[in-house]
Amino acid sequence: MSVPFPPNLQPAALDARASLLIGGQWREAAQTLTLLDPSSGQVLTPVARGGAAEIDAAVQAAQAALADERPEAWGRWSAAERGRVLQAIGRAVAEHASTLAHLEALDVGKPLQQGLADALALARYLEFYGGAADKISGETLPVARDLTAFTLREPHGVTGHIVPWNYPMQIIGRSVGAALAMGNACVLKPAEQACLTALAFAHLAQAAGLPPGALNVVTGLGEEAGAALTAHPGVAHLSFTGSVAVGRAVQRAAAEHTIPVTLELGGKSPQIVFADADLDAALPVLLQAGLQNAGQTCSASSRILVQAGVFDEVARRMAEGYRALRVGPALSRPDVGPLVSAEQQAAVLRCIEVAGPAHVLAQSPFPNDLPAGGFYVAPTLLAGLSPEHVLAQEEIFGPVQLLLPFEDEAEALRIANGTPYGLVAGVWTRDISRAMRLVHRLHCGQVFINNYGAGGGVELPFGGVKASGHGREKGFEALYGFSRTKTVALRHG
Repeated sequence: MSVPFPPNLQPAALDARASLLIGGQWREAAQTLTLLDPSSGQVLTPVARGGAAEIDAAVQAAQAALADERPEAWGRWSAAERGRVLQAIGRAVAEHASTLAHLEALDVGKPLQQGLADALALARYLEFYGGAADKISGETLPVARDLTAFTLREPHGVTGHIVPWNYPMQIIGRSVGAALAMGNACVLKPAEQACLTALAFAHLAQAAGLPPGALNVVTGLGEEAGAALTAHPGVAHLSFTGSVAVGRAVQRAAAEHTIPVTLELGGKSPQIVFADADLDAALPVLLQAGLQNAGQTCSASSRILVQAGVFDEVARRMAEGYRALRVGPALSRPDVGPLVSAEQQAAVLRCIEVAGPAHVLAQSPFPNDLPAGGFYVAPTLLAGLSPEHVLAQEEIFGPVQLLLPFEDEAEALRIANGTPYGLVAGVWTRDISRAMRLVHRLHCGQVFINNYGAGGGVELPFGGVKASGHGREKGFEALYGFSRTKTVALRHG
């Protein structure tokens, strides 16, 4: 059965003022925020500016959906029924993937082809979690002959989801999708800079049969709606993706109510290129993994560590790649689009200024017809900075990569682990023994050998260590994270 796309979110006729979904009803708010098109700087649409009152109403609606005793209420659905509705939502997302991609291009500035990949990834998350919903079970425990012990997996209850602007669809899929699969009721707070595909997803979920209160959406500012969600006593689990500073604030708020948190806080992910690597295979990946979504990716390979024997060749070939990149508006399908906002643009430009012209190895040219009001930054390749330099230590979150030389495996490991972050790492070598040594010694949550990202890897648990956060999303690990274990012991004669 075909599910219609919401008319008010059609790219040609945007009107997202009614962007509060609470208990199955869409509402407006007394105040609004304005969304801009990063490619041009032009106004897209106002959205509701929800706050503490709207968050409280959304949490109450989620609680009611779980407490309602009627058979049709979300809290009474079986795992199989939850799985079927998630798969139906996934089919609706896949059906409208092109429109969702267009919406994401307007809202985030993401090149159209990358937006389409995100929409299809969202559909795949829903397919995966829909199929897994009735596959998560407890276990029986051998204790004594007159004691039967077993465990149950139960939902936390109301889960709060604070989703960033860089990958709204993918992160909704891996957090909200997993939470719903386990029977939680969700309150979703999208980023104020880019929330249109989150709203479209909620509309499609409703139309596909998700019952009232299972998913509630409140748009608004982080310091208002986001803070209210993290502080609400009715929330039993929080999922946050964003900056380290805000992640720490989320964790402090969660500690007040002693609830679990999943934090994904970014990274300074290295790719380590040894002299024996297949450079023809590695170089396109090194470029793409650092510049996808204009470098606004938590797992972006912002540091390229290259063994001295091939450093000059890698630097030359990467510089050639940078000069060949096409920068432009998202809908023109460029290699690199704009950044999401003027604030983000200014922050990245300051980082390039800190590096100084002497360390700029290559920059991508701007075309003459680039819209003047767009938030563009020329993709920039840096070299000659030390591993301790602030730009080699802190997340830039823009289309900037650093080349760092190393002599041997020990030095590569020291540089790779020598930042506050630990999200992802890549290793390029034909020596599998070396690769496996590094797998065990790299301080991060994922290691890719002779590839990077594994095509999205819906099935692969994702998360970091150190300042990159804790907890895991994606794969079955997310289902365990969005549920809790209850132990039962039955004495019998």
